[in-house]
Amino acid sequence: MIVIITAADLLSPSTVRFGALLVAAPAITASFAGAWFTGLIGLLAVAAEMVIGFHHHLIGSGNERAELIAMILVSAFVVLFCLIRDRERRVLVQVRSVAEAAQRALLRPLPESLGSLRLASVYLAAAAEARIGGDLYAAVRTEGATRLIIGDARGKGLPAISDAAALVGAFREAARRGLPLPELAADLEDSAGFNPYESVGTWQADDESFVTAVALDIADDEPVLTMVNCGHPPPLLVHAGKVTPLECERPAPPLGLGHLGGEGYSVCSFRFEEGDLLLLYTDGVTEARDTAGVFYPLADRIAAWTKEFPDGLLKRVCADLTVYTGGRLGDDAAMIAIRRLPLHAAPEPPGASSVTDLEKPVGAADRLVQPASMATRWRH
Repeated sequence: MIVIITAADLLSPSTVRFGALLVAAPAITASFAGAWFTGLIGLLAVAAEMVIGFHHHLIGSGNERAELIAMILVSAFVVLFCLIRDRERRVLVQVRSVAEAAQRALLRPLPESLGSLRLASVYLAAAAEARIGGDLYAAVRTEGATRLIIGDARGKGLPAISDAAALVGAFREAARRGLPLPELAADLEDSAGFNPYESVGTWQADDESFVTAVALDIADDEPVLTMVNCGHPPPLLVHAGKVTPLECERPAPPLGLGHLGGEGYSVCSFRFEEGDLLLLYTDGVTEARDTAGVFYPLADRIAAWTKEFPDGLLKRVCADLTVYTGGRLGDDAAMIAIRRLPLHAAPEPPGASSVTDLEKPVGAADRLVQPASMATRWRH
């Protein structure tokens, strides 16, 4: 730009001036370059203006001095802008690194395989520039099984992180002690309703704060899993090319609202056979809408991708969900996909942790349905 404008001015009569356009060079450079390079372009623009002034014998004239002063001021302002922008960019990078560290602490990365399971997970935060939100998942290895949880704290984005973090910590501690699933759910209920800043016996649970969740065990040596559903959307099982939601006959209230149930926690058993593909998800997926307000048909979509391995399935779902919603999620969304391999196919690495998905209930109807959001029903 500097060369073209300078050449055009030098080749034109002295009555036709293009030099004033040189001020655009440092201004445009500031939009993509740093302070040093922007300052260099500003100096070159000032030098080019002086060359033009000498050529037309205008150095010393009032008009030429005004153009030079204006160009120097504009260059100085855009360099200052670059310095401020670069400082803010460094702060943003630091904030993002903290957010990523917090995500790794709350939602630890999952291995690609664990025992006879092949798995993958994904988290999509609704808040702009956020890496985490109110959805959660975690896994702990127990003797002869993989124990895991997926959940959704009420609310979305950053305000729901504290509830999610507290429940993940409680799950890891309770699962480590090897509590049976009903006792584990009861322990999580106590944690969801605990307020460390109130005296024992004087504080009552806040009915506006709860977490929907599914806790389950997947056995290593038999094609069975057991689960407790606390108001969470039913997982989806892909078996023999058919998609089936895994509904519990007696789901419990969401964690934090256990006082509304009063019947304890019912454990459901499901078949989880070699080759089956499982999908755990939060309602941020099924309640995502298109421009017409229609919910995302998750079960219908994955029916076309039953041959995919977990990582491929989640990539397809994420890409399809982005197109379906126009890139605007209304709520945090998390998904975990699991495929059961032959029991001897994937030896389990020692000390690994994992998250997996749910399985088909014995005698469940082989029909393709869109799972309703239990979290939405509990909110209403």
